[in-house]
Amino acid sequence: MSTHKSKTDDGSSTIALNKTARHDYFIEERFEAGMVLEGWEVKSLRAGRVQIKESYVLIKDGEAWLFGAHISPLLTASTHIHPDPLRTRKLLLHHEELSKLIGAVERKGYTLVPLAMYWKHGRAKIEIGLAKGKKEHDKRAAEKDRDWQREKQQLFKSEKR
Repeated sequence: MSTHKSKTDDGSSTIALNKTARHDYFIEERFEAGMVLEGWEVKSLRAGRVQIKESYVLIKDGEAWLFGAHISPLLTASTHIHPDPLRTRKLLLHHEELSKLIGAVERKGYTLVPLAMYWKHGRAKIEIGLAKGKKEHDKRAAEKDRDWQREKQQLFKSEKR
């Protein structure tokens, strides 16, 4: 019997979430990408030592790259390597997805933000979102709507009693 509660039925489990991305951006579309990682990075991901809050995705020379993701090296890492926690990591996407993202980012003014990092069938995947930035009044309106939904749920809950 498994006691791992973060796993879902398709064999994936969450490593890290970027909650501020949903607050700062309108997410139009989501893409799943693989990552090119070194051995010490995989061990650190298994230990949950990753931060994607201030990271972003850029497209250079027809390839997607993850910038600013902080993967802290474990103390038990090998002594003959010198890990760089903020190393730029290549993202693996299909050619059609890349061409779609290039068009959206260059012509339509979208940006690419990492939303979540998770395991899928033993491989580390990252979910990136094609996003438009929110203005301050959009953030206030979203917060107001969230508060109203919460109040509405509380009212329904109190009426049922």
